[in-house]
Amino acid sequence: GGSSRAPTHLIVTVNGIVGSAENWGYAAKHFIRKHPEDVVVHCSGCNSATRTFDGVDVMGRRLAEEVLSVVKCRPELQKISFVAHSLGGLIARYAIALLYEPATQTDCHEEYEKDVSDARSNQPMGQGKIAGLEPMNFITFATPHLGTRSHKQMPLLRGSYRLEKMAFGMSWLAGRSGKHLFLKDVEDEKPPLLLQMVTDYGDLHFISALRSFRRCVAYSNVCGDFVVGWKTSSIRCQHELPKVMIYLLSAHIWSVTGFLCFKIVWHQKEDFVDDVRYPHVVYVEKPKVRDVDFSDEMIYQAKTTSEMEEVMLKSLNRIPWERVDVSFKRSRQRIFAHSTIQVKTYFFNSDGADVVFHMIDHFLY
Repeated sequence: GGSSRAPTHLIVTVNGIVGSAENWGYAAKHFIRKHPEDVVVHCSGCNSATRTFDGVDVMGRRLAEEVLSVVKCRPELQKISFVAHSLGGLIARYAIALLYEPATQTDCHEEYEKDVSDARSNQPMGQGKIAGLEPMNFITFATPHLGTRSHKQMPLLRGSYRLEKMAFGMSWLAGRSGKHLFLKDVEDEKPPLLLQMVTDYGDLHFISALRSFRRCVAYSNVCGDFVVGWKTSSIRCQHELPKVMIYLLSAHIWSVTGFLCFKIVWHQKEDFVDDVRYPHVVYVEKPKVRDVDFSDEMIYQAKTTSEMEEVMLKSLNRIPWERVDVSFKRSRQRIFAHSTIQVKTYFFNSDGADVVFHMIDHFLY
């Protein structure tokens, strides 16, 4: 047989809160099985267990250092992608801001043709490098991009302001990470970290780093995810959610029966993806460039939860996200939807395998 070449595409996977490198083991195995000569998968291990309480910024720095050490050991690498679950999506967004290198004039000239075609297809422009490599895919699974301060963003609170207030007061249990998620961190008159992270703040190019990727994709659970709500994980305003599932955001949705979910979907079936290969992928929204009215001053002006959410949504929607909506409503594993979407543990979360395959099959290599 011929000699195999060294893979040139680095895929970095990032776990969520109290997670570990093993959480992405199933996806890593299938990435390598399908593209053994193209990809090397690095399951990040620098932010595991209780280290996930240290704060998004601290964990983002750790991840950035870990990525640089991997890249240094593999000079053959040319491309980089990130696949992150839950809180890991925020960690990855912080890390790429640290790893981002703006495009030089030479780079811009060389990539002009490619960028023009990307613009026509509503893809991110793809200028700049991440850790010296070409940014390809930035993919999040059930990530609380807007934080979890609002009862609408954390379904476990069941639409209760009383529970929301209690959770807000107990956010210290998750350390600095809890403060960041609940937008409670106020240091030196600065906006909360998650607000800083929706723009190029100081010398950290959060939005430019995201924009450098050829694809940005948000996988979200439509129902059954008691940790992260559909709106925050899909980066949508309520009126932008696919009409077919609008009822699922009512205050009592989390007690809605599987039968009622089924009826809603059945009436609106034409709006959904119907592919036997991916039974749990119910809706795919193609990326589109939006005309967003946003200025950096907005992150300083936002004070209430709803104002902060609106600013984060506006700014993050300057990125043409591809949105993939997932539903485990008929699965016995629906109660574990937050973990099933990534197949965290095969025994408990095997029904999410088709979602992982959907990601692998649509990946830009």
